[in-house]
Amino acid sequence: MKNINPTTTKAWKELESHFKNIENEHMRDMFMNDRERAGKYTIAWEDFFVDFSKNRLKEETVDLLLQLAEECGLKEAIESYFEGKAINQTENRAVLHTALRAAGDTPVEVDGKNVLPEVEVVKKQIRQFSEEIIGGTRKGYTGKAFTDVVNIGIGGSDLGPVMVVDSLKYYQNHLNLHFISNVDGDHVHDIIQDLNPETTLFVIVSKTFTTMETISNATTVREWFLKTAPQEEVAKHFVAVSTNLAKVEGFGISKENIFPMWDWVGGRFSLWSAVGLSISLGIGYNNFESLLEGARKMDEHFRSSSFKNNIPVQLALISVWYNNFFKAESEAVIPYTQYLDKFPSYLQQAIMESNGKSVDRNGEKVNYQTGTIIWGEPGTNSQHAFFQLIHQGTKLIPADFIGFKNSLFGDESHHDKLMANYFAQTEALLHGKTENVVEEELRSMRFSQEEIDRIKPFKVFEGNNPTNSILIEKLTPESLGKLIAMYEHKIFVQGVIWNIYSYDQWGVELGKQLANKILAEFERGEIDDHDSSTSNLLKFYLKK
Repeated sequence: MKNINPTTTKAWKELESHFKNIENEHMRDMFMNDRERAGKYTIAWEDFFVDFSKNRLKEETVDLLLQLAEECGLKEAIESYFEGKAINQTENRAVLHTALRAAGDTPVEVDGKNVLPEVEVVKKQIRQFSEEIIGGTRKGYTGKAFTDVVNIGIGGSDLGPVMVVDSLKYYQNHLNLHFISNVDGDHVHDIIQDLNPETTLFVIVSKTFTTMETISNATTVREWFLKTAPQEEVAKHFVAVSTNLAKVEGFGISKENIFPMWDWVGGRFSLWSAVGLSISLGIGYNNFESLLEGARKMDEHFRSSSFKNNIPVQLALISVWYNNFFKAESEAVIPYTQYLDKFPSYLQQAIMESNGKSVDRNGEKVNYQTGTIIWGEPGTNSQHAFFQLIHQGTKLIPADFIGFKNSLFGDESHHDKLMANYFAQTEALLHGKTENVVEEELRSMRFSQEEIDRIKPFKVFEGNNPTNSILIEKLTPESLGKLIAMYEHKIFVQGVIWNIYSYDQWGVELGKQLANKILAEFERGEIDDHDSSTSNLLKFYLKK
């Protein structure tokens, strides 16, 4: 990929000048002056309808952002991404989560080897295992069918699977899914206290099988299991997704119950692989395959569509526009379905761990903002929580509104109320409420002029708050696959523009190293030198 400081490009300099010209323009006027505006800034693709017209941009803005993408070599970068080039250069790895859902007729090579055949082998392994567990032909050590599945992992080995299982709960079969991630002992003990060891399957997900949180939890769970079962029965109740065969077998898991992982798949993009085994167990393999198919379709759209009609490209460029020119530091993601309750949390890792970088691909300190802070909650709950700040606060917070035309249970009355709020909020964020409108409302309520003058400033909404509306036909495994892949590609585009490596995460290592050091100090009962604050905290903690 090209290593270009975006601020040195012609497009960036023109965007800076253009920004000064439109910085204070109101979107109300943009809509008033262009009756065709909505149509110009909408992309209809398959079951997705994406409207980004409620943004503080004009045709010139879009043209300059597209020019920026061209100057930064986005087209070439996309091909390197899909062709398996080692674009994660700090770790000398390809970034090929797209290969996990690719059609098998076009080879995808890593170091000269087509990886799709081995992907297909693992998918067949996932299918067979899932069908045996769901169908009850593979049983526990006392001959009983499994009723519960516990996924033990952390980070991408937890956030992706738990988000998808939660999002697709409507499609879940009879198995009860549980997730253990935090090393907090209260977490693991709270979950296992109500489980029956005879009918519970444990899926341990750890690439190296050394992740402290995961192995600590897995060890605790195994000890609990062995209170009622002999050691040799661990093989029937524990499976692993890992590359460290020796450690997995040493844990007591049989070879046939080990599902492989690959270095060319980053953890936070791994739910499409065997890391998604718990997804397949929870919703069935056919639905898991539909999830992959949706992602594959979004991959094709991203790779083949013109940038002007490319959903991930447009969303990424709009994000760059706010982050780097308006200096907006955060973005809200508001799904109008309770099923996507965990989706913003999933995106926090995917986006912030990827693009939270301060060194560019040349190894130089960046002189511009990268990354965005991601947060959100489902609507309409979020309207009663933090929307006050978005509407009348001092911060500019672009927001993605995700909605569905059809509900899953078919309760149209409830769904209409939900979606009325979905549409109303983006309209309110756009228009706001002017002083004149507030005054007319108060006068119609028979307030005196003195009362109107006193209360009017508090009821004015400036509006001009940007939103993207992502409207989808229905929440299905396939549409969820498209949605997740859309954000994955948005992350990629942002990383290309910001000239950073999106697929390493060195920033998570230092805390782990220090935690291991302090844990060793606990074990030997002697505290080493620390800063005075940490020393005081450690002394207080150890006085038990």
